[in-house]
Amino acid sequence: MNLKSMTLPELTAVLKELGQPQFRARQVYTWLHKGVRAYDEMTNLPKSLRDTLAREYPICAPKVVRRQESARDGTIKYLWELSDGNCVETVLMRYHYGNTVCISTEVGCRMGCAFCASTLEGCIRNLTPGEMLSFVALANADVPAEEGRDRSVTNIVLMGSGEPLDNYDNTVKFLKLVSSPDGMGISPRNISLSSCGLVPRIDTLPQDAPHVTLSVSLHAPNDEIRNKLMPINKAYQIAEVLAAARRYAQTTGRRVVFEYALVKGLNDSQANANELAARLRGMTCHVNLIPLNPVKERNLLGTSRKEAEVFRKWLEDRGISATVRREMGTDIDGACGQLRRRVLMQREE
Repeated sequence: MNLKSMTLPELTAVLKELGQPQFRARQVYTWLHKGVRAYDEMTNLPKSLRDTLAREYPICAPKVVRRQESARDGTIKYLWELSDGNCVETVLMRYHYGNTVCISTEVGCRMGCAFCASTLEGCIRNLTPGEMLSFVALANADVPAEEGRDRSVTNIVLMGSGEPLDNYDNTVKFLKLVSSPDGMGISPRNISLSSCGLVPRIDTLPQDAPHVTLSVSLHAPNDEIRNKLMPINKAYQIAEVLAAARRYAQTTGRRVVFEYALVKGLNDSQANANELAARLRGMTCHVNLIPLNPVKERNLLGTSRKEAEVFRKWLEDRGISATVRREMGTDIDGACGQLRRRVLMQREE
């Protein structure tokens, strides 16, 4: 049993069985959310309790296999080794408003998107809520907080390896844990969850994780193009995905973000922009245009940043809010799954 995956009431029940008062559970909970790697670091707990917890509920904190920091923009990419030997990535990106951590929700991914390195070996397993929490807590502990701030991590995006809504229960529990005021206390409004479009789960998300920002990986204006990029489109076509996004926006009152990776010669023409704008018209939304990070195993070329700005202008001229994502970490295997895959291949040699 991983105590880090437990809510405060669940942890309180465990500590009660050990004969501990209720306030001890809160102390342990707070320490775990700070990213401690051993119970001996919990200095306000009796040694007898620390020894019992270490014996009965060992902390399986991820180990850093690689830590790469961009010389260009300060982006940090971590490759973690989990207790079972699997590896996953986390990226910390620095912005003027604070630091955003991008975490994975699965080891690998089974969605098969044509532009992503995460899915090349398929999905190995789901990540637990405690493992996801560890990625945030350890990155937060690694980078000093700015003066006047309680923590260095201010925002979270679930956009790393895996499809968050394919690991639904664990993802929802993680969201509750990381936003807990007794833990890290990161507001759900500062958390974005990216999905390739699992329609039934998009419809249940407002009840289970209200206030989280939904980002939909769209990447195409029509089914013909999306079928080439995203196998999930054969299960949930664009019309169904956009209808679910409209319901989400109406239910939550929050803007939906559409991610659109620009692939040269495939989805970046003016006709594509016109069709995309027509489909999104009337929805509370924003389009995040992404100059594609090159993945050597994929035979796809990204649109240049200059061309991406032209595409953005086409959308805005048609009343659709859009920005071009800032390119970060391209010198440190910035795309999802690149560093993990490179290390796995080195291990096989």
